[in-house]
Amino acid sequence: MKELNGQLVSAEQELQALWAAGRYDNALRLVARWPRLGTHRDAIQRGWAACTNPALYEEMGQDSKQLYHDGLAAVATRYNLQPCGIDP
Repeated sequence: MKELNGQLVSAEQELQALWAAGRYDNALRLVARWPRLGTHRDAIQRGWAACTNPALYEEMGQDSKQLYHDGLAAVATRYNLQPCGIDP
C-alpha cells in the first residue's frame, strides 16, 4: 500500500491513477517491476528498458519508440485500461 493524495491505495489503484493522469512513463516504470505480468512480461519490461536506454535498442537495430508503445499497449491489455492514444 502506498499513500496517494492522503489515502492508502493499492499498487493497481496507483497504476490506474497514473494512467488516468496521462503519466504513462511512470505507469510503465511501476508495472515493469511487478513479478506477475503473465504473457505481457517481456513487452512491458522491454518497453521500460527502451524508455530508459533508447540508444542501446537503436544500436541493436530496434525502434525504441515502438518498443515503448508496445509496452504501453501490453500494460493496457493486461490491466484492462483504455489505450493511451500516443502514436508511435
